[in-house]
Amino acid sequence: MRTAPDEGGGGRRRVLVLRALGLGDLLAGVPALRALRRAYPGHEVVLATPAELSPVAAATGAVDRVLPAAAPGRAVPRSLDWTGPPPDVAVDLHGNGPPSHRLLTRLRPRRLLAFAHPETPEVEGPPWYAEEHERERWCRLLRAYGIAADPTDLRLPRPDAPSPAPGAVVLHPGAGAPSRCWPVERYAAVAEALRARGRRVVVTGGADEADLVARLAKRADLPDTDVFGGGLPYDRLSALVAGARAVVSGDTGIAHLAVAHATPSVTLFGPVPPSRWGPPPHPRHRVLWHPGPDGDPHGRRTDPALLRITPDAVLRAIDALDDPDTPDAPEEGP
Repeated sequence: MRTAPDEGGGGRRRVLVLRALGLGDLLAGVPALRALRRAYPGHEVVLATPAELSPVAAATGAVDRVLPAAAPGRAVPRSLDWTGPPPDVAVDLHGNGPPSHRLLTRLRPRRLLAFAHPETPEVEGPPWYAEEHERERWCRLLRAYGIAADPTDLRLPRPDAPSPAPGAVVLHPGAGAPSRCWPVERYAAVAEALRARGRRVVVTGGADEADLVARLAKRADLPDTDVFGGGLPYDRLSALVAGARAVVSGDTGIAHLAVAHATPSVTLFGPVPPSRWGPPPHPRHRVLWHPGPDGDPHGRRTDPALLRITPDAVLRAIDALDDPDTPDAPEEGP
């Protein structure tokens, strides 16, 4: 699969899909991408997304080429490096607002698939439901245009590379915003308890989370061999997750990668509920969540819902992964 600016398509009809967001967003959009691939088998499917997600896009088997596109703060890119004839079909999997609609309509696609919005009445799409699960949202969009889409079509092929820590429990303390980060000292308590039971524990973090990873590693007294900071390349991160005993994280990309590889996971939710971003129902995926008012998923402080989750609750959820008949851990506190 190529990652390059647009080259005009060489006469082949093209489908342009806009999803210029992060790892978890792309993985949540896999069912919709595969539905588009099936619906347009003779077209070149071009995905406008950050260039660093090219290996993920390739792994889906649904994308022919990545058109690098990104903007700070998950915003809509100001422009796309698109040349040649207009796309045959443009698909807005980025959002439901006028900025993404107008970005795509400027390219004059023959057909635009997008949700309706009162500020762009020319887009006659289905309504947007704020409380809808992210995977179902985009599949429903396509179904409204007559394209069959299965929100459970999430799995990625196992990576060829071996895991750098086979059988380990992976702790990932970071997330896209501080409001979705469970406190480091609580992750450390989980790590210490698991290591006392004889389990290997490793910690991962993104390119801008070196300090977070270092603090957790120091508190848990992890050896350097079990610290994977600095943002692992996708192929190595994928191998690590695919070979893990379990992944423990907040609501962030690595949780979606665990689902994609059918790796057992415990995901800590807050401020956004699992009904909108959680894994599909399955005993190998456990969610911890205390219902309450929605918080700010991009906030600067840990959300109160996350703070209500204790290390003991996480340990019980990890233990429950060994027993498929155990229900999700009960909520704690008032």
